[in-house]
Order: sequence, then C-alpha cells, then structure tokens
Amino acid sequence: MNRKFPDTRLRRLRSNPSLLKITAETSLTVDDLIQPIFVKEGIKKAEAIESMPNVNRYSKEGVIDYCKSLMDLGIKAVALFPVIDSKKKDLEGIEAFNRKNLICGIVESIKKKIPELVLIVDVALDPYTVHGHDGILDKKDYVDNDKTVEVLKKQALVLADAGADVIAPSDMMDGRIGAIRKELELNNFFNTVILSYAAKYSSKFYGPFREAVQSSSNLGKGNKDSYQMSPHNINEALHEVEMDLNEGADAVMVKPGMPYLDVIRAVKEKFKVPTFAYQVSGEYSMLKGAIEKGWLQEEVLMEVLHSFKRAGSDCILTYAAEEIAQKLS
Repeated sequence: MNRKFPDTRLRRLRSNPSLLKITAETSLTVDDLIQPIFVKEGIKKAEAIESMPNVNRYSKEGVIDYCKSLMDLGIKAVALFPVIDSKKKDLEGIEAFNRKNLICGIVESIKKKIPELVLIVDVALDPYTVHGHDGILDKKDYVDNDKTVEVLKKQALVLADAGADVIAPSDMMDGRIGAIRKELELNNFFNTVILSYAAKYSSKFYGPFREAVQSSSNLGKGNKDSYQMSPHNINEALHEVEMDLNEGADAVMVKPGMPYLDVIRAVKEKFKVPTFAYQVSGEYSMLKGAIEKGWLQEEVLMEVLHSFKRAGSDCILTYAAEEIAQKLS
C-alpha cells in the first residue's frame, strides 16, 4: 500500500516510557521543593488543619522531628509560618520583633539540631495584628506604608539574629526590601538572603492559609487590595520585581502559582534571577479535595508542579512537597 506521509512523526518519541523521560524538556526533582510549615505555641502534638488535607500545625518540639523527616526525603528547605497566641496580638504587631518570640525560638532550635536545613522565614505583620493586616493601620483603617516598614526592619533583624537563612518579606509594602537590606548590612548580616514576595496578588486562593494561621477571623470581610497586587495586572508585577531587585532582593516570588504561570514566565524571561513560585493553600486544597472525591487522579499534583517548572520556576513552595518527595524517591 503506497501511502504519502511526512517524514516527521512526532509520536515516535512518545512510543515508550523511557523515550518520554530522556526527551523531557523539563524535570522535577526533590531539590525544587520547599515545604511550608505552620508552627503554633501552646500545643503538645500536631493539630490537623481542616481545610488543608494532610497538613498540620506543629509544636516547637514536634517541628524538629518533622524537619528531620523532610531532610531524610531530600528536602533541603522549609518555609516557617507562626500561629500566634491571640493574647500576643495587638494593633501594631509588636510581638513580631520580640527576640524571644515563637518563631525566633524555633529557628534557633532547628538550626542547633539541623544546621544544614535552609530556613525561610516570613516577614509580615498579619500573624501578629488583631486586625489581620500585614501592616499598621492609620485612623482611616488604611495600612500605613512607612510606619509598617519601620516595624518590618526590626522583625527581619531579629529573625536574622536567630539564624534564619532567608528573610522573605511577604507584606507588599513599598520600599521594604531596600530598608531591610540596609538594616541587615548595618548589623553585619551580609549573607542573609532576601527572598521577596515581589509579585504577590490579592487573591481568593489564600483562605485555607488564613485558617491555618488563625488570622481569618481577624481580617473578617476585609481585604488586602490596597497593598497586594491586582489580579488584572502583569506589567505591574514586572515593575514590582525590578524595584525589589534594585533594592537588594536576591530572589523573587510569584504568589499564587498556578493562576499566574504567565507572570512566572515573564519574570524569568525578563530578569533571569532565581524565581520562586508558591502553590498556595487554595490551590493545594482544591486539588487534594478533588483527589479525595475521586474526581482527579493523584498524579495531577505532579502534573501541576511540572507546569511551574515549565513556566520557569526554580523552586516551588508547596504543601505537597513531602508527598511529592516520597513519590520522586
């Protein structure tokens, strides 16, 4: 039978699993994964988070063992988020720069037991304020940018002094990267890395996280539109990234992840700097919920993380890091 057909058949390279693997354009390894961890004071054992399947809040003691188990899987970095006693919250987030606060103590403890684990620590006031905002409110309930930056400098400094490897400002105040970098330099923390949440959008995907850190009730029906980015914009994200890099950021974050793959790609192509992505709580819970219902297969988590890599992410913060690391091993 004489058939006409092009010489190129793209399906040849899909004809068996080994060919698919060796011709893959991107790869996902355990080195790409960062596990976010919630730590809470006043608890003795891990607490399950209802809206985040398989994710817990850990005690000061329990987080050490958890971090050791992550290291055994090959995970080299974690991102720590504190759950603060409501009695320690106030209007200005003063507990954030208490050198003896929960997160400073945990950073010190982990560094003593697991010095090789990279600790990324959040810089923002929302866990510490009674109103749930990332900064200090003025008389009109508008977040005062410059007053907030003064507090963020103090917060970053105590975290660096405690031993944090990476300071990660997630507050989205203007000018905070430059102010924090100057403060760190003045105090001889020359090698403390700043990972800026440079393109952090005012997203509806953060709900489970706010439950996890127990700030949702503080924020109530309020929003963070006046300081986090509008989901409509991408050029503004590039402007934010450029400003933060010029102010001394070593790496940048795009948050959320999956709905903003175009932003990840644009940032990586334009600036060619370490670009992190955060698969946030709502993304994770949405996928896990569908998997538990049987609507999606478990492999969808791996597929989504590959999309982050394909878009240009160097590292991915994901609540599925432990699970994915087990599969990769």
